[in-house]
Amino acid sequence: MGDAEGRVFLTGATGFLGEAILTRLVADGRTVRALSRSAAGAKRLASAGAEPVAGDILDATTLADAMAGCEVVFHVAGLNGFCLPDPTQLARMNVIGTLNVIRAASAAGVRRIVYTSSAATIGEAHGTIGREDSPHRGSFLSHYERSKWQAEHEARAVAAETGVELVCINPASVQGPGRTRGTAKLLLGYLNGTLKAVIDSRMSVVDIADCTDAHLRAEHRGVPGERYLISGATLTVREAIGVMAQVAGIDGVPRVLPAPAAMATATVIGAVGRVRGKRAPFCREMMRTLLHGHAYDGTRATRELGLTYTPLDETLRRTLAWYQQNGFITRPLPGAAVE
Repeated sequence: MGDAEGRVFLTGATGFLGEAILTRLVADGRTVRALSRSAAGAKRLASAGAEPVAGDILDATTLADAMAGCEVVFHVAGLNGFCLPDPTQLARMNVIGTLNVIRAASAAGVRRIVYTSSAATIGEAHGTIGREDSPHRGSFLSHYERSKWQAEHEARAVAAETGVELVCINPASVQGPGRTRGTAKLLLGYLNGTLKAVIDSRMSVVDIADCTDAHLRAEHRGVPGERYLISGATLTVREAIGVMAQVAGIDGVPRVLPAPAAMATATVIGAVGRVRGKRAPFCREMMRTLLHGHAYDGTRATRELGLTYTPLDETLRRTLAWYQQNGFITRPLPGAAVE
């Protein structure tokens, strides 16, 4: 296919999702120009088949030139984190960076932007199922949630003003081979026998391959100005651990930590982190998010983008095999064979 479909510009290509999108684009024969903030990143991108371009989404002056000649932009770069010593980093990267990308794309004559937003922007009320048109609860659980909501809200407005087609992809928790941070730490902790307690709330997850496919489908089938929740399964934390237990052939379920005890612990640990000026492993905003839980309806992407979802047990089986192959499992697992 190559340039027949138009040259692609990609941000965030060295991240978990961005790398998967890059791999898929290259495999499909697309010509990909990928933004890189470092020489090491550029080398990694070149080895993956992309044309590295030095730059940063926070440096608006270089973006338009970097996008010159590209028809489509996949904007995947962003910052995701809780308990940051300086939470203003989230607004800079997620809001300012995103608006820089959109304005640069307009200046460069880009036709369409596929933007990696977040399911967190839905802001569904506690205990409800979030859909693309769900009313926002009117408050934010974390600095991250606020930054992604603001980024998407302003991005849609700027895209409408400039005439660039913007399609938002709003993934739930993305899981699969290669992920070791965030909620993936729960699975690793359980597999290695170090996870002693959990917050048993609901969560929605999606396979990395499905999330990647959704982005590519949005290039051709997404409606400009619209957003698409990408969510393959919704279950409780204990249920997810139960599925992994079956896949790995191990027994035992961590105890459930009561909400008051969880919040009290997070309050203390977060306060210590702030005093030390370091990122705490837990804090109140993280615990608020966990206790709130999330459940999302990903069927619009099926209806309008033609997306199909991978069964959760298949996702976990592939993930476990990757963990074993890459040395993340520190104890024998009787039912798990390396693929």
